[in-house]
Amino acid sequence: MKLGKRIAYVGLMLLVLCMSIVSVSTNAVYAYEGMSAVTNIAVGHMHSIALKSDGTVWTWGRNSNGQLGDGTRWTRKTPVQVSDLSDIQAVTTGRHHSMALKSDGTVWAWGANVNGILGDGTATQRTTPVQSSGLSDIQAIAGQMSHSMALKNDGTVWAWGTNSSGQLGDGTTTGRRTAVQVSELSDIKAIDGGDYHSIALKSDGTVWTWGRNAYGELGDGTTVNKTVPVQVSGLSDIQAIAGGGYHSIALKSDGTVWAWGANNTGQLGIGTNEKVSGAVQVSELSDIQAIAAGHQHNIVLKSDGTLWTWGINHFGQLGNGTTLGSFTPVQVSGLNLFPTPH
Repeated sequence: MKLGKRIAYVGLMLLVLCMSIVSVSTNAVYAYEGMSAVTNIAVGHMHSIALKSDGTVWTWGRNSNGQLGDGTRWTRKTPVQVSDLSDIQAVTTGRHHSMALKSDGTVWAWGANVNGILGDGTATQRTTPVQSSGLSDIQAIAGQMSHSMALKNDGTVWAWGTNSSGQLGDGTTTGRRTAVQVSELSDIKAIDGGDYHSIALKSDGTVWTWGRNAYGELGDGTTVNKTVPVQVSGLSDIQAIAGGGYHSIALKSDGTVWAWGANNTGQLGIGTNEKVSGAVQVSELSDIQAIAAGHQHNIVLKSDGTLWTWGINHFGQLGNGTTLGSFTPVQVSGLNLFPTPH
């Protein structure tokens, strides 16, 4: 398998493994009938979403806020097609809402709409997709617990929803029901965020953050909230970013992983549980190709196909056969994404 295809496949696997917080009694992997040719997936708090190669979107799980987008609020145990949605090229989720990016560069959203997180100018819950107002020429989207984000082809970032900690990055703490441009930010190539903070990766390899900073999740050496972007201290040559609940991680081009923010469950991977307000290198990790962050744990892929995790493990989310948390990376048991052919 070529590296590009490997990383695309890995993206699917890391999302499932990292964000899932349920334990199972078997090691079985279940395939849904009719769910072949899946190109993109995402998971919310209690629902899942998949994009098929034909541009249709399918969802399943809890639906109390309409986050499945099928026009109902019925929980679904198998995938249902999202209503009136086609020609989609990417999907993402927040805690209780879902988002899709169409090939024409428009953004569509459905589910809970607290503080206008759907971006349609209202706070009305939606059980079918509505278009997020004022957005076009979008290349990437990101959904968080409190807010939503979009990256335009011109390298600017736009955000909407709750803004109590400055997570929209417009210089205020005023919530927005439609998208506003993040201040003083350009030349961005990737976006992500945590519960109440946001992260952006510039094309020069620097990382910029804004929003809540009570645990140092902005990585600027302080614990003061920021309403406009600040640069993460001491980080350069970054190629990927990921936001956890109250922490952040980044992957350098040399294959090392760096982390900052909340560390109460060891989610920074540095051997202690003390919070850190500046980027520190995750212990005993090298040759990493891909990263993903859960609320209080992380998962990374090494070039040899092995997966490594650290942080909270109450529900077995570290995949090492125990429910004991780890302050340093441990290998996921019995799983290799690039097995050597026999």
